[in-house]
Amino acid sequence: MKVISVINYKGGVGKTTLTSNLSAELAKRGHKVLMVDLDPQTSLTFSFIRPDEWSQKYADDCTIKNWFKINKKKKVDFNDLILKLPIANTLLGELDLISSHLDLINIDLELATQLSGANLAQAKANFLKVHRSLLKGIEQLNTDYDFVIIDCPPNFNIVTKNAIVASNYILIPAKPDYLSTLGIDYLMRSVNKLISDYNDYCKVEDNDDEEIYSLIDPQVLGVLFTMVQFYAGIPIQAQRQYINQTKKLGISTFKDYIRENKTIFSDAPQYGIPVVLSNHSRSDISDEIRTFVNDFESKV
Repeated sequence: MKVISVINYKGGVGKTTLTSNLSAELAKRGHKVLMVDLDPQTSLTFSFIRPDEWSQKYADDCTIKNWFKINKKKKVDFNDLILKLPIANTLLGELDLISSHLDLINIDLELATQLSGANLAQAKANFLKVHRSLLKGIEQLNTDYDFVIIDCPPNFNIVTKNAIVASNYILIPAKPDYLSTLGIDYLMRSVNKLISDYNDYCKVEDNDDEEIYSLIDPQVLGVLFTMVQFYAGIPIQAQRQYINQTKKLGISTFKDYIRENKTIFSDAPQYGIPVVLSNHSRSDISDEIRTFVNDFESKV
């Protein structure tokens, strides 16, 4: 099982669209895929489930909020949070979802209160416990998923850090403009700092009763440029400069791009079907997504 976090500090870069289409294409190819929506905006969730249905059936007891919630009235089984999506019946593989909740914003604040300790050793133990919560849930999974793909919020809060700790790989979608590429270097420094702190705390042995945790080393798959505008078959000049600047950071970039098409991408969520599975599955955009997934599969 391979766990991938999809993340960028900047919102509006096609992160959720990428997550849904990558997951759907992998499931179409016969893989078992679990999507985890960690973004309190719940865009990934509402790309597959109608808001009214989610509110009536799942909001209270069947979202990722219930896993992170500190004062749980009853023990939560991570597997009970998984929703079987209707469109999975049309796929060779499996496509499941753990939905998000707006209250994740408050959950993050609650998690932050658990980080302190009476001494340094206790604070380090609490750090590991809090940041391993999602990983602990993924380790409970009954289904032998090929991929767990996490849609992260556009920030680096504790919930996002949980995703990084649980991940084998990190995928960074970015629109080739100033704001979307500005934070990539800072994001990588934040990720490396988290990995360093986590692994240092794992090495601390305070007593023989403590659980021994494995070190983490999530690999960056690369930056995928989305919402690209083409002219004469190549990105327009205004966007090429940001693509080149990103490459100079020394971070791997995918050779193929996903073009901008607000009509096709914005309409897809209301039907609960990603573009690669919709009536637009023969479009240039779907071809670009499939080409990207080919590259993605070769890297993981």
